[in-house]
Amino acid sequence: MTTGTGGDPLNVRADAATDRKIIRTVANNTTVSLVCRIYGEYVSGPARNTALWDRLSTGGMVSGAYLKWPGERPVLPWCGEPPVNAVTSSVNAPGGELNVRSGPGTKYAILERIPNGRAVHMACRAWGETIDGNSVWGSLGPGRFVTAAYVKWSSTEPRYPWCNQAAPTVPAASQAAFFARVAAPARQSAVDTRVPASVTIAQAILESGWGKSWLTRLDHSYFGMKCFGGTGGIAIGCSSYATHECNRDGTCFPTRDYFRAYGSLGSSFLDHGKQLATLPRYATAMRYTADPDRFAREIHKAGYATSPTYADNLIKLMKQFNLYQYDKRP
Repeated sequence: MTTGTGGDPLNVRADAATDRKIIRTVANNTTVSLVCRIYGEYVSGPARNTALWDRLSTGGMVSGAYLKWPGERPVLPWCGEPPVNAVTSSVNAPGGELNVRSGPGTKYAILERIPNGRAVHMACRAWGETIDGNSVWGSLGPGRFVTAAYVKWSSTEPRYPWCNQAAPTVPAASQAAFFARVAAPARQSAVDTRVPASVTIAQAILESGWGKSWLTRLDHSYFGMKCFGGTGGIAIGCSSYATHECNRDGTCFPTRDYFRAYGSLGSSFLDHGKQLATLPRYATAMRYTADPDRFAREIHKAGYATSPTYADNLIKLMKQFNLYQYDKRP
């Protein structure tokens, strides 16, 4: 492979996004060696438009938008967490072979059987029928799925995308840009569910850290909604992330949990509004949709978050940035 920037040096970054640190540059038309790939920020370049980034054998990530190769793009394995490079996968089925099906579940037709030990490439993952406690199915290509329960990784399972998921995002460049990004879906949620847009935006700020959390960047989740055994119908999967929980006495502790992953930002806002509008425990809050401050306190009382200061923090944000302005129809 060679770099193809059109003339300028190619930036080599610490991760698969343009806001990550530049660790060095590579001159245009330089031959490079690739070891694995990551699904990252979508980049438009002279070679192609793509969300795939590649880890160089010398370290660091480059966007595939600036790489040239003869013919089709080579199928590289997914990257593991540094310092692990390529992570490969193979069949590890108790019956000696793994069924390839036309969809993510046993109700779908068997297309092929793959023997144990054979390498398989999981192009993306889908949420489907639970097999031996695992609801993830890997796609080997269009209309070809295998249960992840019987796929073994050579190292820790890598980060690879959910099928039909938009590319990871970078945080908004400013608070104003963040509001511009979330205002429309928050207002649409208010129209669809009556949840105040001011509260929705304040929650998005708190839960996503102004869009900077990895849950938001990678899985388009702005509200930290947990899976609790399923996707809820709008999310496309459940991803594991580090988080913090708090006891009733206010003491907080680190833990890991499964959070809903979305195909896009809009789906995250839709799911959030639907949950508040339909779950019985939030029925009291829904009586105060015209009073955002009271609404915030009622969802907190109903157990939306474990932080003892959650409602106070929401109201502070609503007042500081006059988020009430978004409750008015544009």
